[in-house]
Amino acid sequence: MKLAAEKDIAAKIAAAKAKLVVVETRPNPVAALGAAALAATAAVLMAGVVIIGPGVLFNDPAMTISR
Repeated sequence: MKLAAEKDIAAKIAAAKAKLVVVETRPNPVAALGAAALAATAAVLMAGVVIIGPGVLFNDPAMTISR
């Protein structure tokens, strides 16, 4: 025969074990497509900043004059 305290502890342990169960969620393909689109957009924008941005200068070696 269990005492009331033992029953209470057993109930608390059972409740704690129930909270430890992890429910696995399925990956959302729409979220993956959204993340890929965001990464592609960021890459294009960063490339545009480098090409069009201020302070970027490309020296053309064909334009140099040598004597």
